Amino acid sequence: MNIPIRCRVAPWLTLAAGLLSGACASAQTLMPPPGYMHPATNKGGSYDCPAPPPPFTATLDFPSKYEGSGKARNVVNDAANTRYKTMTQPLTDMEKGAVKSVDKFMSTGNAAALKCAIDWYTSWASANALLGEAANHTGRSLRKWTLGTLSGAWLKLEFSSTKPLAAYPQQAELVQTWLGKIADRVVAEWPETDPVEKINNHYYWAAWSVMATSVATNRRDLFDWSTKMYGIFANQVDAEGYLPNELARETRALGYNNYAITPVAMMAAFGKANGVDLAGEGGGALKRAADRTLTGIADPHVFEAKTGKEQDLEGLDQQDSKLAWLEPYCWTVGCDGATAQKAASIRPMKNRRLGGNLSTLFAAP
Repeated sequence: MNIPIRCRVAPWLTLAAGLLSGACASAQTLMPPPGYMHPATNKGGSYDCPAPPPPFTATLDFPSKYEGSGKARNVVNDAANTRYKTMTQPLTDMEKGAVKSVDKFMSTGNAAALKCAIDWYTSWASANALLGEAANHTGRSLRKWTLGTLSGAWLKLEFSSTKPLAAYPQQAELVQTWLGKIADRVVAEWPETDPVEKINNHYYWAAWSVMATSVATNRRDLFDWSTKMYGIFANQVDAEGYLPNELARETRALGYNNYAITPVAMMAAFGKANGVDLAGEGGGALKRAADRTLTGIADPHVFEAKTGKEQDLEGLDQQDSKLAWLEPYCWTVGCDGATAQKAASIRPMKNRRLGGNLSTLFAAP
């Protein structure tokens, strides 16, 4: 799967028209939604950049917070969760710090915030971080979650009309090559050929991380793999908008239906930006899943009746994060009435694993 396409002229470089020829001239450039082209706001100010966390180069071997839970994987093991948080702290710190500095630069134009972001990314890219073996399911999960965060945020720098990466061409090339290497690992670890009863939200998150990286690196092979995974999602959504493999989470079925739709809404937006109607697949599966999820959040009894279990609503009160998928969804499919009102009421919407502040990218000014 390691077949990079390097024909695109990087947005942070400027070449005279007509310079490209042959295969490169005919290659279709992968692009993010137009909001990623927004310039950084020129507010200035200061930014205190902490040292980046040590690059994580060890084996990705972490406990699951559901350790010891039954087949539904819906009961949190407090001791395992504590170990998980401690062991994954370097990855969490990297995600949060990278997104913070990128969004700070985009909202202020602060040069120190930009340099901070570049330094953080470069430190991990130089060390080939996140490329160690994954010892278990949780390790594979952390790899793709972190990739989604880092590629999602990086796209803001790569495509901004302010061209912030123009002063950092070598670092930018290093980072984008590194992100592509991680994406290759993710593709191998979450194969679309797995049995359909196994493919759930984890695979969709893997596909989002790879799609974001495909645009950052202009790699059509990665983009096409992600669209295949989206197609599996679209075929899994039933006529009522439920995802059967998320219903299996019983008391957390609503939460995981919402969690599953989050990355696919981003994928649908990136598909639209590249002329691919992912949202229309499965007879409008994305809209069915979105409507069902929003109905469930407004009245969890819908999911309780479906699963026969009272729903655990842990985290769903953080709607500016948990419902951040509404920004790409409304841009892609369109929202009106109660859905549009819901979106407006919880802005700005931010989700670090989608790259940070999404309202600045998708919400109408």
